[in-house]
Amino acid sequence: MSDNRLDGRVALVTGAGSGIGRACARALAESGAKVHIVDLDQPAAERVAADVGGWAHVVDLADASAVDSLPAEVDVLVNNAGFQHVAALPEFPPETFVRMQQVMVTAPFLLARKVLPHMYSRGWGRLVHVSSVHGLRASQFKAGYVAAKHALEGLSKVVALEGAEHGVTSNSVNPGYVDTPLVRDQIAGQAAAHGLDESDVVERILLHRAALKRLIDPDRVAELVRWLCGEHAAHVTGASVPMDGGWTAA
Repeated sequence: MSDNRLDGRVALVTGAGSGIGRACARALAESGAKVHIVDLDQPAAERVAADVGGWAHVVDLADASAVDSLPAEVDVLVNNAGFQHVAALPEFPPETFVRMQQVMVTAPFLLARKVLPHMYSRGWGRLVHVSSVHGLRASQFKAGYVAAKHALEGLSKVVALEGAEHGVTSNSVNPGYVDTPLVRDQIAGQAAAHGLDESDVVERILLHRAALKRLIDPDRVAELVRWLCGEHAAHVTGASVPMDGGWTAA
């Protein structure tokens, strides 16, 4: 198997119906992996599964028992599922905060716990957690998201330490604002709230802390995820890899 191939490997990608998750599923399939597509949206999951020749699983990852229905025989786990809610702390709904932790922290923990025995038995495994620049930095009005991504960073590092002797790596990728439906919804909301054109929102509000003033293509993130799954990345573990246009450099 060459360094950039995943022939014979099985991958599972959460939130794979659109955006970064869909791009990751396609990239891993192009490298030879068979991919389990996990998403809340049934039509989207089935479309991507048909596109990559994989399997669709329609589950709500906020329900811990949903993980029971997902396979354990997985060589590559990409924890990508997530969502955003923007509100000041006094107005932030507690139930929304809890759901964000369930989807972006508890589900990755449960999935890691489920697939690690299989990875350990084979002496090889890759966990890649799609975190965010908000796993390294905070922003106002995003208590749920920032808390969840910081927790995901910690989980990734623990998996890296425990998995090292078994040939398993665990890393986080930390993109800035990616051109996905989640971000496009934020842009539209900010444009309406501030009376700005959407292009002005991108440059003046979303990317004001980044050196590069353009949204990231989901395929670029997927390429980084794929790279971390290769044999050449065997010594890259416990890392958080920014793809933030220089945000964290400032």
